[in-house]
Amino acid sequence: MITILTYEATKEQICRFLTSYHCLTEETQLKNDNEIVEYIRKVGCIQYDPLDVVGKNPDLVLQARCSSYKKGDIEALLYRDKVLFDVWDKNMSIASIEDWKYFTKYRARYLPWCEEHYEAIGKITQYLEQHEFVCSSDFDMEERVPWHYGPQRLAKAALEGMCYAGLAIVHHKKGARRYYCLAEKSIPSDIFMAEDPNIDKADYYKWTVLRRINSIGVLWNKASDAWLGIHGLKSEERNQAFKSLILENKIVRIDVKDMKYPLYIDEENLESLIMSVTKVPNYETHILAPLDNLLWDRKLIKELFGFDYKWEVYTPALLRRFGYYVLPVLFGEKFIGRIELITDKKESKLIVKAYWGEENSNLPFILEKDLEKCLEKFTQYNLCNKLAFLCNIV
Repeated sequence: MITILTYEATKEQICRFLTSYHCLTEETQLKNDNEIVEYIRKVGCIQYDPLDVVGKNPDLVLQARCSSYKKGDIEALLYRDKVLFDVWDKNMSIASIEDWKYFTKYRARYLPWCEEHYEAIGKITQYLEQHEFVCSSDFDMEERVPWHYGPQRLAKAALEGMCYAGLAIVHHKKGARRYYCLAEKSIPSDIFMAEDPNIDKADYYKWTVLRRINSIGVLWNKASDAWLGIHGLKSEERNQAFKSLILENKIVRIDVKDMKYPLYIDEENLESLIMSVTKVPNYETHILAPLDNLLWDRKLIKELFGFDYKWEVYTPALLRRFGYYVLPVLFGEKFIGRIELITDKKESKLIVKAYWGEENSNLPFILEKDLEKCLEKFTQYNLCNKLAFLCNIV
């Protein structure tokens, strides 16, 4: 007889666990690069977005968790130390280089395209055998070819195709421009040549489902933006993966009071959830990234935290409720507001353009001071030496 693991909890207990799990308490804050890499390994990946208003999305994710982090620091881990790499996971993402082997099946999908365009791929490969890196503008390949986001120059599609197929990786970036190098020359051979641990697609889907559960900390078996980027994972495949993980006791069902759907947690994290029920951590105020791992399933965040967040950067201006690049503000287990920040690079100044407090969350004096302290830290992270307000934060 198979015993199915289950656990009961309240929303407040889940929220307390999540803030600790995501290193958003005083006790769990990340202290150095090693701990940053360990956090990324734990959650699988952090999402990449090139927009830079007060830092790119990975910067914003990490500044909330590491007080010593400065904008752009992640590039050293990516392109100097090479312990992380750019990968298509939760859309454009950054993951541990140790996860390279798990993306074998994803890379295999692009090998036929590279074989079909062997002349362009061969020319680029030959160039990279003699040079450290290259970008698409270095090649006169002006033919337009079909690509997943529309017709594209052959040079750009070929380099991206090589990257998706595992023949190349991103060497570095300058703004939105990517420079590539040969994967075989850049990745340690034991990692590059490692066999795929997932025997078939069913194993791959189990791995991706467990990975996404760990990306957030807890997750439900529902259609969600949390599953974005997993090719072929439809509801049938997702349901089967959940069923297998439950039968293997790799995930634990959590029945949450006043929630219709159960949540699931990695069995290895259950003890941390249980411990978080009795231990009240010391809280600080944090400004989160728009694509922060904690926010990947916004319907779940609304259900748990009562916080309804939409990143309106791609919403037409007239339809926005708040602003262009508005970030959530978290204190402990409660989202207390949202804030719009901009950077005056010429004056090296961080500007608080607008602040919207959540309903029934008027800031007491001590919390107001904590938010001001948070903004001072954010100013330093953003490589600014001045902080200015165009609004009140009370």
